[in-house]
Amino acid sequence: MHVHVAGEHHAHGHSHAHAHDAASMSRGLLVGAIASTLALIALEILGGTLGHSIALISDAVHNLADVPMLFISWLAARLAERPADAHRTFGYRRAGILGAFTNGVLLVLVAAGLLYEVYQRFLHPEAVGAGWMIAVSLVALAVNGGITLALVRGRRDLNLRSIYIHNLGDSLSNIGVLLGAVILHYTAAAWIDPAIAAIIGLLVLWSTIGILRESGNILLEGLPAGLEVESVARSILKVPGVREVHDIHIWTLGTDMHALSCHVRVPDMHMDESEKIVTAICKQLDSEFHISHITVQIERAGLPADAGYFMPEPFESAK
Repeated sequence: MHVHVAGEHHAHGHSHAHAHDAASMSRGLLVGAIASTLALIALEILGGTLGHSIALISDAVHNLADVPMLFISWLAARLAERPADAHRTFGYRRAGILGAFTNGVLLVLVAAGLLYEVYQRFLHPEAVGAGWMIAVSLVALAVNGGITLALVRGRRDLNLRSIYIHNLGDSLSNIGVLLGAVILHYTAAAWIDPAIAAIIGLLVLWSTIGILRESGNILLEGLPAGLEVESVARSILKVPGVREVHDIHIWTLGTDMHALSCHVRVPDMHMDESEKIVTAICKQLDSEFHISHITVQIERAGLPADAGYFMPEPFESAK
């Protein structure tokens, strides 16, 4: 016979007002980024057309892909604020993660398109107006650099980080276009323009890998980065009264919010005492691993010598 007691703990809670203000600020930044990006796209298409620069056109297409990505991030940030309901008992915290993953897939497609255009330009080179490249890349650097700096404070959020990293890559690519344009002005080497575009495409692919890996791991309920099940199990076993722990599950609800559920065996005792053990477990996991959403199911255990297993290896009682 087992006695089941479920205990749940939430820690590191900020005020709703503070969270709402931060979310509103993030949405405002994203709206401003969308407007700035649309203006930049128009300028780059104009400059690339008049200057016959595939690098500027590639960067314009690259920035065009930013618009749906920024909108997705804005929508995800808005959804993440919604409270839990009867259909989404954990709320909409994963909306931002889903937005980051969707953005990552779009970035891969954009990079593939850019690299294909680069290949075509290598086959059919054209004379490029370096003056247009220099002027437009300076404006693009100011816009993308400004967006990047505005998003620095929110980069801990995976959704905003996908935009932050992408705009940081945009800023670096603008610097590359600028330097390439200066070299092109003095050398007239036709290959420089598509070479810069190729670097931009590869940079987009490189910046996307980490976002896809992290967001995919969260969506698949993977173990949060830096945590090991064995270390968590051993930490729980350090709590006085805990004889065994099993059926451990650890996952991430949203950015920096980890959750855990487990079964813990304790000696036969009064419910008040078992609740103290649950509280101690929650405090230990929050302090040591920053796991703030914890559910513990208490089960009655026999004597230490009769205790079973904990995950991932047997519990060894002192003789």
